[in-house]
Amino acid sequence: MLENSLSFWKGKLLILCLLGFVATGWLVTITLSAADATAHIVEDPLTPQFLHGQHVVITLVLLATLGAVFLKGFKEAIGIAVAVVGAYLLLNLVVVAVGLYECVVDPTNIADWKSKLFANYGNPLTMLGVSLLVFPRLALGLSGFETGVSMMPLVRGDRDDESQRPAGRIRNTHKMLTVAAIIMSFYLLTTSFVTAVLIPPSEFQKGGSANGRALAYLAHDQLGEAFGTVYDLSTIAILWFAGASALAGLLNIVPRYLPRYGMAPEWARAIRPLVLVYIAISVTVTIVFAADVDAQAGAYATGVLAMMTSAAFAVSLSAWRRGSKLGALAFGAIAIIFVYAFVANEIQRPDGIVISSLFILTIILTSLISRVWRTTELRTQKIEVDETAQRFIDEASREEEIHIVANRRQTGDARDYYLKEREQRQYTHIPSDVILFLEVDVGDPSEFEDVLEVRGVEVNGYRVLRAESSTVPNAIAAFLLHLRDTTGKEIHCHFDWTQGNPLGYLLRYLLLGEGDTAPVTHEVLREAEADPERRPVIHVAGK
Repeated sequence: MLENSLSFWKGKLLILCLLGFVATGWLVTITLSAADATAHIVEDPLTPQFLHGQHVVITLVLLATLGAVFLKGFKEAIGIAVAVVGAYLLLNLVVVAVGLYECVVDPTNIADWKSKLFANYGNPLTMLGVSLLVFPRLALGLSGFETGVSMMPLVRGDRDDESQRPAGRIRNTHKMLTVAAIIMSFYLLTTSFVTAVLIPPSEFQKGGSANGRALAYLAHDQLGEAFGTVYDLSTIAILWFAGASALAGLLNIVPRYLPRYGMAPEWARAIRPLVLVYIAISVTVTIVFAADVDAQAGAYATGVLAMMTSAAFAVSLSAWRRGSKLGALAFGAIAIIFVYAFVANEIQRPDGIVISSLFILTIILTSLISRVWRTTELRTQKIEVDETAQRFIDEASREEEIHIVANRRQTGDARDYYLKEREQRQYTHIPSDVILFLEVDVGDPSEFEDVLEVRGVEVNGYRVLRAESSTVPNAIAAFLLHLRDTTGKEIHCHFDWTQGNPLGYLLRYLLLGEGDTAPVTHEVLREAEADPERRPVIHVAGK
């Protein structure tokens, strides 16, 4: 939605910034979850002594295993996820049920909790105010909604779904997100209640037995060491595989943007190479943060809140454009809440925005390098020629050679083409009586690939081929190769020398899609066609 709201480079830079936050949230999800799983392994009573203090090594093993699962196959990863999540939800249901039962059979637990609550906060309004203040800290509890949304393209739709509006997929996604919201809300409320009522506050402090593992504490305390160990194993499995949803989201979202922008190599569309890249980055993050859960929490919360804030803003904007003022106000209110949560989180944990900024700068820098590296590719998905243009081509192909004059349209009248033809015949000595003028206008220069639609226009007997593309030299090169392949003739293209600073024209080409057209066109042709004998001929002349 946001990509379509802003055009040209502004939209691309916005998407790159958002991808930086996405990378922060989801890569840290992978490392944070693995580090949290390691903490549960080390803190379990049955863990061998030699594993204590080996947080980084254990976390790296978990990350390598996660990567191996995805290298094996995406369906295999989904199958493991279903089994792991099902077991974890069932065990948590048992812990919650036993906890609620303890609260009912021993009313003193609730009484003590209420007395402490009112002693500290006095009245419900104060409690509500404090809850709003600490809301940003619940960002970790919101995790799962944003990864659930990222799974939308993977949801099965109906056979008759249209690509622009897949109604079946949208309907099934609504079902998926609704079920996820119900499950998560139920467990968030019930587990928060039983842990707050049954666990002494001192155990939540740093170094306490419930710090970072409150439900595991209850599982051991209420149901015994055997069940507690089973619960620990399930928690370790779910935390280890929690990174799977983030990894799946990254594998889905990156190929949709960066390769299409020319800001990543073509292999970035493939799953397995990306898995290796993401696991390598996760290993680096784990080593840098020494597999410390608390050290990564700020960056994680920053990424999650940035994604949710941008999503709420995008939906508000979409509702407003559709004329739904009520929807725009409702979603706008949600966006404001997330903006508040985001700002408050950065005030409390400024390291989060610093880490996110590093991810954003890295993505922007590598994307721009990739864009420059790939700038001389053909960058044309396909070429469509209208009836008039095809007639001009057929007439020109009756000659031994086809001569094209690249023209930058000035007035577009007959005198404009008369002067251009006279100049080219004088300087490049075109032997053929039949020539075609080719004019390429720049559309959105920030786009990387497009469909070249060529239309024919006749101006007082001059045959003109006109097209629009994100870049002039690449479009001309692609069209010349198209002419060679469809007519079987030798193609000659004639240019003027460009007057001006070469460095300035290079920047114009990279940013605006036009510049010193002739040499760039030749370079694109050289890379696209290895055989010089089959390459279209480029003529450049002038004073």
